[in-house]
Amino acid sequence: MGRSVNKQPESEVQPLETEDGVTIAARAASEKKATDLVVLDLRKAASFTEYFLICTGASTRQVQAISNAVEETLLKNRKRPLHIEGYSSAEWILLDYGDFIVHVFSPGSRRFYDLERLWRDAPRVEIKNEAPE
Repeated sequence: MGRSVNKQPESEVQPLETEDGVTIAARAASEKKATDLVVLDLRKAASFTEYFLICTGASTRQVQAISNAVEETLLKNRKRPLHIEGYSSAEWILLDYGDFIVHVFSPGSRRFYDLERLWRDAPRVEIKNEAPE
């Protein structure tokens, strides 16, 4: 049943220090207790976006709460989603901001779709200070 997850060596994790949309989104998700936050740098791998923010909520309600927090926080920072999918079922909510895409998963959907494996060649990005003190 267990399958190995391709973890990238620490040397391949790049810090992201700017106060950009993906950083703000990661902080908002973290404040709603999202787990397993991962940011993938897709700038060299894809033409449709620059980053994926991937995270997990423990329940349908938490997945929606994380999505709501990300959207509300980014709206306060004058960033609107171009498209939102999956909100009603809350198994996988996708918020497309153009230069980055936020994926909020239920645990089962995250394992099933396994975006980290699909995009395993994309470098992981470290978000500095995910949750402000």
